[in-house]
Amino acid sequence: MASLKKLLEDKGYHRIKLKYTATNHFELVAKINKIEGNFILDTGASSSCVGFEAVKHFNLLAEDSEIRAAGAGATNMLTQIAQENNIEIKNWKKKKVALVLFDLAHVNEALVNHKAEKVHGIIGADILKKGKAIIDYKNKALYLK
Repeated sequence: MASLKKLLEDKGYHRIKLKYTATNHFELVAKINKIEGNFILDTGASSSCVGFEAVKHFNLLAEDSEIRAAGAGATNMLTQIAQENNIEIKNWKKKKVALVLFDLAHVNEALVNHKAEKVHGIIGADILKKGKAIIDYKNKALYLK
C-alpha cells in the first residue's frame, strides 16, 4: 500500500512540514510578496490574516474595511484589508490573495506566555480551500495542490 505522502505527491500536491508548538498549534513558514514570515495554521479561521505590526514587513497596501474580526478571546476588532498579494508556502503559490489585517497582540501575547514564538499571521480556511488542503496530523504535514 502506498504512503499518503507518495499518493498525494503523485496527484500534484506539495508537502509542507508543520511545526507543533507548546500551545498545541501547527506553525509554518510562508512568504507573502516574497517576504518570509511565521504563521499559525488555523482551520477555524475563515480568512488568512496578518497582524498590523507586520504590514510594513510584507509591504502590504492596507485599506479600511467594514469587517470586524473575532477570535482567540477577542471580539469586535477593527480590521483592514490588503488585496492582490502573492503567497508562497514552500513550492505552492497563489496570486491575488486578499489578507485581513488586525491586531494580533493578544495572540502573540498568549504564544509568548506559553514559551512559543510570535507569529506574523494566521493561515486560514480561505488558503486551505484554494489549495485543496489535506492535513496529515500524525506526520505533521500540510499538503496543498
